[in-house]
Amino acid sequence: MPTYPAQRVDLTKFAWLSIAAAVATICLKMSAWWVTGSVGLLSDAAESVVNLIAAFVALYVLKLAARPADKNHHFGHSKAEYFSSGVEGVMIFIAAATILVFAIRRLMDPQPIEEVGLGLAISVVAALINGAVAFVLMRAGKKHNSITLRADAKHLYTDLITTAGVLVGILLVGLTGWYWLDPIIAIGVGLNILWTGWRLVMESSSGLMDESLPKETNKRLREILTEHTSDQMAFHAFRTRVSGARAYMEMHMLVPGWWTVQQGHDEMENLVDLIQAEFPDLRVLGHLEPIEDPRSYEDEFLI
Repeated sequence: MPTYPAQRVDLTKFAWLSIAAAVATICLKMSAWWVTGSVGLLSDAAESVVNLIAAFVALYVLKLAARPADKNHHFGHSKAEYFSSGVEGVMIFIAAATILVFAIRRLMDPQPIEEVGLGLAISVVAALINGAVAFVLMRAGKKHNSITLRADAKHLYTDLITTAGVLVGILLVGLTGWYWLDPIIAIGVGLNILWTGWRLVMESSSGLMDESLPKETNKRLREILTEHTSDQMAFHAFRTRVSGARAYMEMHMLVPGWWTVQQGHDEMENLVDLIQAEFPDLRVLGHLEPIEDPRSYEDEFLI
C-alpha cells in the first residue's frame, strides 16, 4: 500500500527544482534549435515550455494541498493535487498540437539541418538535467504519495524519451541527408506526448471520483474484519477511498445492544488500533450499531 501521510509535508522545494530544470532545458533546447534549424529540436523545446508552466501550477497546488483543514474545507485541501495533474495533461495536449502543426508544415517543405554536432551536444546536456530531476521527483512523489510530483516526473521522463528519439533522428538526418526524417520525428514526438497527456487526465479524473484503495489492500482489510467476526460481532458497509495524499476506510461494527457504550467503544478502538498497526497511515472511521436491530441492516450495502 502506498504511504498516505497523516500530516502533509511541504513539497514545494521539489516544484522549485522542477522550475529551475525547466528554465535550464528551455534555454539549452532553444539554443540547439537555433543553431540547427531542426523542427524536431523545436518540438522538444516546446515540450519543455509546457514543463515550465506545469511546474508553476505544481508549485501553487502543492502550497494549497499542504494547508490544514479549515471551516470551509473540513477534510483539508489534498485533492487540489488532482487539478495539477489535469492541468498538466491539458497543457501537454496543447504542446502536442503545436508540435504537429510545425512538423506537418516542415514535412511539406523539408529544410537542411546545420551544426548537427553542436545541436546534439546541447540537447544531451538538457536530457541529463531532465533525467536527474525526474528521478528525484518520482522518488519524492512515491514517498509522499504526491500525484503532482509523480505527474511532473512522468512528464520529464517523457521529455527525456522524446529528446533521445529526436537526437537519434537528427543524427540520422545528418548522416543520410534525408531531411524529411526531421518532421517525421517531430510528428512521432507529438503523438507520444498526446498519449502521456491522456494518461495524466485519466489519472486526475480517477482521483477526483474518490477511487478506492488498491484491490490487494481492500482484500487484506476485509480479511481483518472477517477474522474478528463472531456471533456477537459483525461488519458491513465497508468502503475505502483515496483523497489526494490521504486514504480513508469506513465500516459499521454490529455488536449486542445490551453492551455498554464503553464496551462497544473499546472493541472498536482495539480493532482500529490493530488495522492501523498494519496500515499506519490509513484513517479508519467506524460506526457502532446494535446487531439485533433490523434498522442496523438498512445500510448494509451502503455506497
